[in-house]
Amino acid sequence: MSIRGKAYIAGIYEHPTREATGKTVPQLHAEVAKGALEDAGLTKNDIDAYYCAGDVPGMGGINQAEYMGLKLRQMDSTETGGSSYVLHVNHAAQAIATGHCKVALITLAGRPRADAKDKIRVRPGGGAPAEYGFEGPFRPTVTNMYGMAAMRHMYEYGTTSEQLAWVKVAASHHAQYNEHAMLRDVVTVEDVVNSPIIADPLHRLDCCVVSDGGGAIIVVAPEIAKQLKRPSVKVLGAGEAPKHLNGGKIDLTFSGARWSGPDAFAEAGVTPADIKYASIYDSFTITVVETLEDLGFCAKGEGGKFVSDGNLISGVGKLPFNTDGGGLCNNHPSDRGGITKVIEAVRQLRGEAHPKVQVPNCDIALAHGTGGLLGSRMGSGTLIMERADA
Repeated sequence: MSIRGKAYIAGIYEHPTREATGKTVPQLHAEVAKGALEDAGLTKNDIDAYYCAGDVPGMGGINQAEYMGLKLRQMDSTETGGSSYVLHVNHAAQAIATGHCKVALITLAGRPRADAKDKIRVRPGGGAPAEYGFEGPFRPTVTNMYGMAAMRHMYEYGTTSEQLAWVKVAASHHAQYNEHAMLRDVVTVEDVVNSPIIADPLHRLDCCVVSDGGGAIIVVAPEIAKQLKRPSVKVLGAGEAPKHLNGGKIDLTFSGARWSGPDAFAEAGVTPADIKYASIYDSFTITVVETLEDLGFCAKGEGGKFVSDGNLISGVGKLPFNTDGGGLCNNHPSDRGGITKVIEAVRQLRGEAHPKVQVPNCDIALAHGTGGLLGSRMGSGTLIMERADA
């Protein structure tokens, strides 16, 4: 069943904290839920479905539902890392379209910065994946897995560090207007390539920030959206797909967006040329370049040139991206940032982004989440939305 026009995003909230000392993860989840409900003009008692991922301690949504006192008809704790929350919007829209719920709450929260200061690192679930016995001896880390992807893209297509740096430059141009952004200074290409190497060829400024905080989204049925005073955003289409090592047949130059993107565009009935604004998961600069190619905004191998032409800067380029500063400058809560991609896209469609970065006549927007490792196994989620009065 198609979800096109059968569900609406009615409420959003992004937690203002970037270091949550003195707050627990369940408390952060409850605070962002409260904020999104207030934004939508709904109450806790209106919620009949709850969606969360691995950042919720214990038994996924069960513990958090108890913490918030929710009475539910449906729950979903799908875990695909940073893309989880894009998938959750899709799953909520599907549930609403089939009549299984009417008001779905999606929350993300985490405190990796505070945990690091407290010298604790607790992630629910525990245990290593089955394949780790083969990979563990080589000591993979997040940064070197993305570094390998960047190096291979450079080898195959001639992409340069200077081109990757333009992704950070664009994010910094937007972050300067976000009072909550962790990094608000505008940087240059030279600043990025002169910052220390973290995992060759990636520099420190090619990497996202690490923050506490979170966010929440309320997805509702059309009849609920019509009753609310706040502007709603129509869900047009979505796609989701894993990408893995394929039994050793590895290609590091593309992401799961190669499959999730076309599915989302087909369901929405639009093309990349119709997108006025894009929220692209930016764990690293290479993540953005490969994703833009895979979503069809430029040809494979031309992502470096596309971003270096300034196309990602609002008011300058043809595809403004991450106008809140994204994960590279604003925040990356709970080691995952997918929910913030949807939140900023909704702001753009409502006309509520900062005036300096608001995209004129923004009627169709895209949000894309990446989970896992670009150089290993990962999950991709693509969501296309439309201003309700468009």
